[in-house]
Amino acid sequence: MRPVRIYDTLSREVRRFQPRTPPRVGLFVCGLTPYDEAHIGHGRVAVVFDVVARALTHWGYRVFYVQNVTNIDDKLLRRAAELGAEPLGLAEEHFRSWARSMDRLRVRSVNYYPRATDYIPEIIDQVRALVDRGFAYVADDGSVYYEVGRFPDYGKLSGQRVEALRPGARLEVDRRKRSAEDFVLWKAATPGEPSWPSPWGPGRPGWHIEDTAITGRLLGPQYDLHGGGLDLKFPHHEAEIAQSEGATGLAPMVAFWMHSGLLTLRGEKMSKSLGNVRSLASTIDSEGGEVLRFYYLNAHYRNPLDFDPATSFAEAREAYRRLREPFDRLTERSRSMGPGGTTELPDELADAADELEDRLDELLADDFRTREPIAELFGWGRRVVEWLDRTPDPSPSACETLLLPYRWGEEVLGLFPAPDREAGDRTLDRVVAAALAARARARQRGDFAEADRIRTELLAAGILVEDRGGSSTWRHRPADGATEASTTTD
Repeated sequence: MRPVRIYDTLSREVRRFQPRTPPRVGLFVCGLTPYDEAHIGHGRVAVVFDVVARALTHWGYRVFYVQNVTNIDDKLLRRAAELGAEPLGLAEEHFRSWARSMDRLRVRSVNYYPRATDYIPEIIDQVRALVDRGFAYVADDGSVYYEVGRFPDYGKLSGQRVEALRPGARLEVDRRKRSAEDFVLWKAATPGEPSWPSPWGPGRPGWHIEDTAITGRLLGPQYDLHGGGLDLKFPHHEAEIAQSEGATGLAPMVAFWMHSGLLTLRGEKMSKSLGNVRSLASTIDSEGGEVLRFYYLNAHYRNPLDFDPATSFAEAREAYRRLREPFDRLTERSRSMGPGGTTELPDELADAADELEDRLDELLADDFRTREPIAELFGWGRRVVEWLDRTPDPSPSACETLLLPYRWGEEVLGLFPAPDREAGDRTLDRVVAAALAARARARQRGDFAEADRIRTELLAAGILVEDRGGSSTWRHRPADGATEASTTTD
């Protein structure tokens, strides 16, 4: 496995990455609250951590990547009431749109999208542990609050004082709290809203608690990487630390915290509440998923990315066209030359292709700097074009060698589509992934009959599912009983 260095928000330094149980890596990224259509700021976070997962996998790590779906939330309930819609149904509708956008952005590394409402038992167990350990208290109406003053390390991630926690950022003034900075873990039921039974009466989860209940179940009380947008660092991620470490007594909850810089619109944070958002789905429609992905990655993930509607995408389109022109020429040549191409690649260029692959890995392994590998690919493209322009009959093997850095770009950065991949294969991947996600949710809630039913139906369709060590793999099972290459999915 290649050594990797990552900037850890908590320690505020770039450190050597070491998984708790190598080569396995547990990765959790705060996902969507699907009360409305996603915007392009959400897309940036998704692409950034897709590259993290792709790169670690490329370097020999076994990544289990979880991204939650907040399908119960104050904003979702308000939006559903405005539309006269059923809240959970509205959340699923917007999540399906998100999933389509992710596929078009080539974000395909997430193993599991757990819904908050599928983890109510785990949420209740964690709230109970916090009450029992003295970190939380029950209000008169049956709501449960985390008492921030009981957790001395609150603020260690962001460096902010608890006094900075003001109403807003999904917080509201609540006279039932002992202190202004306390936050809700379990909200007492409101008539007409979804609720679940609990030891404190019917209610629903607060915003922060779902993440640590989900990661505690799927990744354990201590795991390797936690990602999200910079805007979540305080108070959301501070609350996660307080919840997990308070409930388990184990610290640190996460070995590395990674935060993606904000996507701003002319210097202002892009936010649905501010009304300055640009729809992710419509942007992919107009610009294409590859151009948008390139736009995100042509900057370091920790830096802010300022979007100018008049120029940003025009510049990205032209830059991406130049980046992939040599790749397209090589691909066309390698397909059309057949046995007629006779000119082999000079040793100098062949060696340079091999060396560049290692150089690309080296650059990316230093805190996932994507802009530098892209710059190297631009430089490689100029060398490729120079050689093609003076070589009328390159051999297929020469073209394939020149394509090696671009194959890296496809596998790790997701920038170049694999030209030989059949659309039907992509559809099969998506269908099986959806079935296995449903099966995983059934297993998590203890519905093993449903999990077995899904597995049996997949087997009847020629898909063999195998469970090993908490994850699942699937294989094609042709009619003769042989099996093809497997894909880890969980």
